[in-house]
Formats: sequence, C-alpha cells, structure tokens
Amino acid sequence: MIIRIAASVSLAMCVAAPACDAAAVTPREIRTGKVTACSKYGAQCYTAKLVRTPVGWKMRLKGGTLIHCEVTCDDTLRRATVDFWEDQRERAR
Repeated sequence: MIIRIAASVSLAMCVAAPACDAAAVTPREIRTGKVTACSKYGAQCYTAKLVRTPVGWKMRLKGGTLIHCEVTCDDTLRRATVDFWEDQRERAR
C-alpha cells in the first residue's frame, strides 16, 4: 500500500514538473548535445552543453553552473544569459 502511494506521488510530481517534460528538448539538441539561444534584443548568441540528469534536462553554462530546462531549453538559456538584464528592466516597469 505504501509503495503504491509513493509511486503515485512520484508520477504526479513528474507530470507536474517541467523538468520531467521531454518536449523541453528538441531531437536536434539531443543529437548535438548542445543548446543555442540568441537574444531578442540584439545579435548576441550563447551556446551551452546539454546534460541529462535523473531529474530532467539541464544545461551547463560556461562557468560550470547547471540550470534546469523549463518550458524549453533554448528559451530558458536565452532568459538566463543573453537577455537577462533586458528582461530585468522590462519586469521593473
């Protein structure tokens, strides 16, 4: 009984968590092992290594930091790197 409850809770958490969503990563990104995101505000681009972990897909930034892929890896990478300060300015308005 307890094992069934634990399995149900684990499944429910995976369904609710974006890290469990395989659609966050495209087949091309999986093949190449990297994600590239370009800025909405300029010509900057950033490429990060794609890493599969037990809790879902993550990206390794140049400094070694791992960040989770949220809805999509490229959008998460864009917001965390090349558009970080512009997004902060927009939110402050």
